Amino acid sequence: MERFFNTAGPIKKDLHYYIDPLKRFDLEEVLLLIGQQKYFVMHAPRQTGKTSCMLALRDYLNERDEYIAVYANVEGGQASRNDVQSVVKSTVDTLAEQFRGVVGNDVPLQIRDEVQQVGKDSMLATYLRRLSESLPKPIILVVDEIDALVGDSLVSILRQIRSGYADRPHSFPQSIILCGVRDVRDYRIVLSNQDIITGGSAFNIKARSLHLGNFTKEEIHALYLEHTKATGQVFDEACFPMIWEATEGQPWLVNALGYEVTMEMRENRDRSVRIIPEMIYRAQERIIYRRETHIDILIDKLKEDRVRRVIGPILANETEVDDALFPQDDMQYVIDMGLITRDKPIRIANGIYREIIPRELTWTTQESLIQQSAWYMNPDNSINMEKLLLDFQQFFRQNADAWIEKFDYKESGPQLLLQAFLQRVVNGGGYIDREYGLGRGRTDLLIRKPLTEQYGGPIQRIVLELKIKRYSMEKTIEDGLKQTWEYMDKVGSVDEGHFIIFDRTPGKSWEEKIWQEGREYNGRKIMVWGM
Repeated sequence: MERFFNTAGPIKKDLHYYIDPLKRFDLEEVLLLIGQQKYFVMHAPRQTGKTSCMLALRDYLNERDEYIAVYANVEGGQASRNDVQSVVKSTVDTLAEQFRGVVGNDVPLQIRDEVQQVGKDSMLATYLRRLSESLPKPIILVVDEIDALVGDSLVSILRQIRSGYADRPHSFPQSIILCGVRDVRDYRIVLSNQDIITGGSAFNIKARSLHLGNFTKEEIHALYLEHTKATGQVFDEACFPMIWEATEGQPWLVNALGYEVTMEMRENRDRSVRIIPEMIYRAQERIIYRRETHIDILIDKLKEDRVRRVIGPILANETEVDDALFPQDDMQYVIDMGLITRDKPIRIANGIYREIIPRELTWTTQESLIQQSAWYMNPDNSINMEKLLLDFQQFFRQNADAWIEKFDYKESGPQLLLQAFLQRVVNGGGYIDREYGLGRGRTDLLIRKPLTEQYGGPIQRIVLELKIKRYSMEKTIEDGLKQTWEYMDKVGSVDEGHFIIFDRTPGKSWEEKIWQEGREYNGRKIMVWGM
């Protein structure tokens, strides 16, 4: 059986290409913390590889034969929510089965049966205490998906773990590693009586918080080379900068692109076919269009108020770049979800997310727009952008207020509406690359339209610069022409450039706002559109 890129669940070395999980985190640091009998946190966004790393750590520790290391996923307790009795019992049951598998006898199950009559607020602590005293070596316990638990149930689990801390390692686990999307200190836990406590107050014995990062450029290259070694299929070197730009090392995205281009694109199952950049573009588009589970989770998060408060200003290209613009809790939550990177200024975490977010926010709008894309096509299969933008001007004039009101992210409504309009035309026959972010004051769009079905054929490239008028029109045009030209120069081999100004001045008539004219900047013609 040929190995493949893994997009679901922990890695299996006989089935999947992989980067050694023990090299993805600081093993020396983890062993030091374990040796010092510390309790600590390992957190990272979903589908980053936490489970694979923690299973590898468990196996590594057990092979050294100094400890009894056990991994347990407690997500099953999520269904019971604030039913503390059910969640604690479910957690003890999960631990018992996992310990039985590691120690190879029924002692963990027998102790579980003995503690069934212990109260809900001490059953877990009692179980861990008796188990620790009955086993011949200290316990190292990895508790995964701890943040799947909520409210009173989560607080009970954390406090019971904390209660035995002073008795380690003889009467309680020597080290406990809590794994989840967020650092435990950032939990804001709503109790059944509506009181709110922080995770730090419920688990104040945490010694350290470790973060599992993305793949590096070198690791991406090594992972894809595994496929080449196994099958002989070669990736053109020009693919790797594109893969990095699209994913910035997010492990699920890296693997999903690899799987799509080598397995889902059937023509590439012929291993003599060389993987070239255009195939990576097509693979990316197919993943986004199918709305894989990973992407659906991302989309769902965009509906949350605390995510909207951070993503909204980024989409709207707010010129303010001070972190004080965002509530700190909201900022940390969105970072922990892996949606943004805290660069200067903060930005969307990678190219695929940058593409998904505006597209999915306008999905309903795209489906509602009635357009015949053939109407905008030239005889050579290129897009007639002037004809398209003239049509959009009329559409925007008649519908802008009603359509923008439908958006959750109203502050970026004009840009989103144009992008929905363009996406409807481009879908299935081209690609839109987007650059936007806090402090930029503009959105850069690059439309790439292949003119033939063949790889390596001619491609039409159109640059669009989108800007909200925030100061005088003349200054807006002056800045916009320069920025449009700079983006055209950066892209290279651009067929045409368009600068679009959205004028939201209250009381201004549409007759004044709707216009177009040709300008020249540094020898390049740029069409300027008022809307």
